[in-house]
Amino acid sequence: MSNFGNMKRVRDLVLVLASLALAVVSVCHGENPSPATPRTAVFAGGCFWCIQPAFDKAPGVIKTLVGYSGGTEPNPTYELVTSETTKYRESIEITYDPGKISFGQLLDIYWKQINPTQSDGQFTDIGPSYRAAIFYSNDEEKKIAEVSKEKLSRSGKFDKPIVTEILPAMKFYPAEAYHQKYYQQNPDHFEAFEKGSGRVSFEKRTWGDEK
Repeated sequence: MSNFGNMKRVRDLVLVLASLALAVVSVCHGENPSPATPRTAVFAGGCFWCIQPAFDKAPGVIKTLVGYSGGTEPNPTYELVTSETTKYRESIEITYDPGKISFGQLLDIYWKQINPTQSDGQFTDIGPSYRAAIFYSNDEEKKIAEVSKEKLSRSGKFDKPIVTEILPAMKFYPAEAYHQKYYQQNPDHFEAFEKGSGRVSFEKRTWGDEK
């Protein structure tokens, strides 16, 4: 074989080894050439103002919107939903990167925002639109939610049964602009409302430093 042929084989071998080395480096550094497709999760947890901050702070959460889910009437408004004449519940839609945070981890955050033993609403917000619920989009999410709920039930955190519902996902409608990031738009009123509702003291009493 000519020297030229030998040199070509050596060059090809070097290129293959270089490619393998780059692949190993990428894996070691956690690089992902194909980022995970963002997913959404929808939870109802009483006043939607109060459950938004914790999810906004969570690494892996891309964005959040507060709004309405669980009903069938198109284009619901805040006035309509809080009239308690529909099946809509104040909810939050969370867009997240499943490569950085899982549906189960979102549930871990969710449980710490609500009173899962309350069936008639949340804290001082009473009525169907304030009832807590986990909306699942597929069988996998349903199973994860059921396991998470059972785990909470066995944790010993609560003396009463866990009554938070696990329901099939329905269309989510974003709420009016003045409800979005209310804790940023009206921080003083938000803080007074959150404390006055009993939510803050309940969370501290139940979760302490875990919160």
